[in-house]
Amino acid sequence: MDSDKSKPMFRDTVSIIHLRDTNQQVLILQNNILIASPHSDYVTPVTFASLPCRDIENLEKDKGTPIYLGIHGKELCLCCEESGGEPTLKLKEKNLWKLYQSKDAEKPFVFYQNQNGSTSSLESAAYPGWFICTSSELNRPVRMTQQREPNCNTSFYLSE
Repeated sequence: MDSDKSKPMFRDTVSIIHLRDTNQQVLILQNNILIASPHSDYVTPVTFASLPCRDIENLEKDKGTPIYLGIHGKELCLCCEESGGEPTLKLKEKNLWKLYQSKDAEKPFVFYQNQNGSTSSLESAAYPGWFICTSSELNRPVRMTQQREPNCNTSFYLSE
C-alpha cells in the first residue's frame, strides 16, 4: 500500500507542460526523436511531465531550477550525453518518477530551467553551458548547443 501513499505526492509535485519556442514551433515526437515543427491543426505537440531534482547539494547553485523532463504517458526522459564528441540530446527509456525518487541527481537527466521574463532556457547539468535548442529551419530535430547561434533558439515558453 506504500505506492498508494506516494501517488498524491506525485500529483502535487509533477507539472504537465507544453514547450513552444519563440518562433512558435512546438515539439513533436517522430520515431522517438523530438522535432521542432510549426504549430498547426495538423500536428500534435508532445506533452511533457516535469519533476524537480531533489538532490540540490550536488548541483551548481544559481543556475536555475533543476528539473527532470519526460514525455507524459511514456517512460521516455530527456537526457544529455556525449555522442560524436559533443553533448547530444536524447530520449532514453527511464521512469521519471524513479528519477525524482532517487537520492542522488542523475545529472545526464537534469536540466536547469532558467526563467527570463516569459521564456525559459534549459541548460544541461551534466554539460554546463550546453542548452536545449531548436533550429530556425523547420522540422529539424531538437538538439543541444553551446553558443547562442543565430539559427538556434534556446528560449521556450512553458505552458501548462
